[in-house]
Amino acid sequence: MTVYILPALIIIMLVICAVKKVAVYDCFIDGARGGLELIKSILPYISAIFVCITLFKASGLAHSIAFLLSYPLAYLGIPSELAELIFLIPLSGNGTIALLNEIIAEYGADSYITRCASVICGATETIFYISAVYFSTCKVKHLRYAIPVAIFSTLSGTIIACALCRFM
Repeated sequence: MTVYILPALIIIMLVICAVKKVAVYDCFIDGARGGLELIKSILPYISAIFVCITLFKASGLAHSIAFLLSYPLAYLGIPSELAELIFLIPLSGNGTIALLNEIIAEYGADSYITRCASVICGATETIFYISAVYFSTCKVKHLRYAIPVAIFSTLSGTIIACALCRFM
């Protein structure tokens, strides 16, 4: 049934455009042109974020900081095995998925650690990547409280996710 939703939406959209006499192809081309301009404007910011994240992980600094954070996180009820994952989530989506895959392979799909890691990955976002994309598009230079609030929210969600996984 869900296979028919997208084709149905496209057909409905085309019928509405035909009734309103909208030049669908011209609108599509204008949208594609705007998308290319957007990509051109944010590409330097995305490239810079990717290079910085890759250097940060390759240097071993990410692993060292995660090791230092494992003790305070364990005090908050978060398994210390998830310290590197929690530290990596705001930086890299692909790195997070790779690390989640390693956690699942090492601890098994039904373990407490894997359940926590899965919920944390599903409930959090790559803060610095999203911020770079959105704020560069809006040409915002002073982020004020955006990053600290996002990091606090991610940490709060992580603590709540682990607490919920403990009871489920």
